[in-house]
Amino acid sequence: MPGLLRSMWNEPPPPHPPRRVWRDWALVGVLVPLAILEGVLRPDLPWRTVSTAVTAALVPMLLWRRTRPLPMVAICFVVTGLVPLLLGGGPLGNYTLAFLLLLPYALFRWGSGRDVVTGTALMLAAVCLSVTVDHATAGDVIGPFAVLFASTALGGAFRYRAGERMRELDRIKLLEREQLARDLHDTVAHHVSAMAVRAQAGLAMSASRPDSAVEALRVIEAEAARALDEMRAMVRVLRRNEPAELTPGRQIADLGELANDGRSGPPVDVEIAGDLDRLPPAVGAAVYRIAQESVTNAIRHARHATRIEVRVSAGERSVRLRVSDDGDGGLIRPAGAPGYGIAGMVERAGLLGGTCVAGPDPQRGWTVSAELPLTGGAS
Repeated sequence: MPGLLRSMWNEPPPPHPPRRVWRDWALVGVLVPLAILEGVLRPDLPWRTVSTAVTAALVPMLLWRRTRPLPMVAICFVVTGLVPLLLGGGPLGNYTLAFLLLLPYALFRWGSGRDVVTGTALMLAAVCLSVTVDHATAGDVIGPFAVLFASTALGGAFRYRAGERMRELDRIKLLEREQLARDLHDTVAHHVSAMAVRAQAGLAMSASRPDSAVEALRVIEAEAARALDEMRAMVRVLRRNEPAELTPGRQIADLGELANDGRSGPPVDVEIAGDLDRLPPAVGAAVYRIAQESVTNAIRHARHATRIEVRVSAGERSVRLRVSDDGDGGLIRPAGAPGYGIAGMVERAGLLGGTCVAGPDPQRGWTVSAELPLTGGAS
């Protein structure tokens, strides 16, 4: 039990809490006039002027409920708990005060462990104080505690769900880094093998053909330069200490395997243009992986699609990939909530200093566009 409490106390807040958006201002803009109208129109409202003023003054606390959840909970619950004591009457009876339920939710959703523990103690103290002052019965006690528990449980559930998604996205990104490391390892191994073969050949022919040694040294120099470039990219990309399984990776020449005649889904048409000889192996492997994932997603989600097009073009400084379909899968693949496959494609492109964007087309269909620099280095 002490270990659980210590872990909860040291829990950090979720990263990047959303700041005030237009919906927050709209909510405040609606609740303040609503509190004033309630104070004017409700004849049975006790302490009409004070309760209306307090309610309207507390509404703006909603603007900071995500970025400052504990201070907002403390201010609102302390004020609503102390004002009835100062007035010597019952609790504030404004219906508009129902907005206070958003604060416990925000505390459990966006607060740190210390904020959650401290805020929970404050809320429980405020509820208990209100129950004691009003001499409430057991039935009256169950209601406030049940509502408070439901609000906090909902915030905790959404927090856990968001945390699980972030952990899964991190796992996908790490898998992409491992796969990229395997591709880079294959490239470096190829260069080193070529250097060893050239060195052996130069040594064997140095006695009879001295010029062959010079030629071998030039080849070795070129291969060493390429290997160093790939090694620098590997050092920038690798961020884990665990060894990765070193298996051969696919290259851009394997894109032809993605084409089909429609027997296992929509027909896939692959077209490759440009000079691909200068393409670094790491970039070629990334193009293949992104195209493969995009085609798989299109076959799986593009309902009523009649075609899937894969277009690759290499320019002077970058290579571009475009995978599109004409299905209506864009209706079930919202661009604002990318799946794990899209996250992996974006991560792989970003590690190589490129970009990858996926989203629905204006009319119908879905398009994945990627651009990778020919340097193959991580940004």
